Amino acid sequence: MSDALTLPAEARERAGKGASRQLRREGRVPAVIYGGKEEPTMIHVELKELVKQLDSGHFMNSIVNIELGGKTIRTLPKDVALHPVKDRPEHVDFFRLAKGAKVDVSVPVVFTNEEASPGLKKGGVLNVVRHELELVCDADKIPGEIEIDVTGKEVGDSIHISEVTLPDGAESAITDRDFTIATLVAPSALKKADDEAEDQTGEGMEPGETAATEQGPDDDAAQEQEDKSE
Repeated sequence: MSDALTLPAEARERAGKGASRQLRREGRVPAVIYGGKEEPTMIHVELKELVKQLDSGHFMNSIVNIELGGKTIRTLPKDVALHPVKDRPEHVDFFRLAKGAKVDVSVPVVFTNEEASPGLKKGGVLNVVRHELELVCDADKIPGEIEIDVTGKEVGDSIHISEVTLPDGAESAITDRDFTIATLVAPSALKKADDEAEDQTGEGMEPGETAATEQGPDDDAAQEQEDKSE
């Protein structure tokens, strides 16, 4: 499970663009806590501390305990708005977690026991289709990552969600299909796909040669008839 984070905050007395701009000039980031059948709570947090937690790599799927006025509010980050140029956080939405709540999260996948995969040992390549899984989890049991064992996997095999053992209290948010997470492909298959793409775009051909100049059966017949008439 992801470790809970702690984020000190202060209450916001005023809303609006002007007040938010003033907070940002002071090194603060406006935010809001909503959900839990309570009125939204407007807060602001320190920019440096927020950036530090964002850089941890697991901020969005961690419980964040917001310390506000001597109280601790358990939340889950739902959205971080970034400045379009400076890429710094401009606003954060936190979802208030009620006791026993379930939450939707995106959890990264990691692949284990690659040395025990015959396909990978032969030079196969693991083609990852989904780097994260969309899960519905108990708020107190959010996994930091999902491990997928590739032991025994051969070239041509696929890994579907039905093969993955999810932690207790977690289930896939996608239930209408057995979607693919990764496939094991041969390097030659990747090279063939690249070569076909080059042929279609005309890359890799001699100067003056195009994909449309290849000689077909009708061209062969015409050439043969011309040769006989000479």
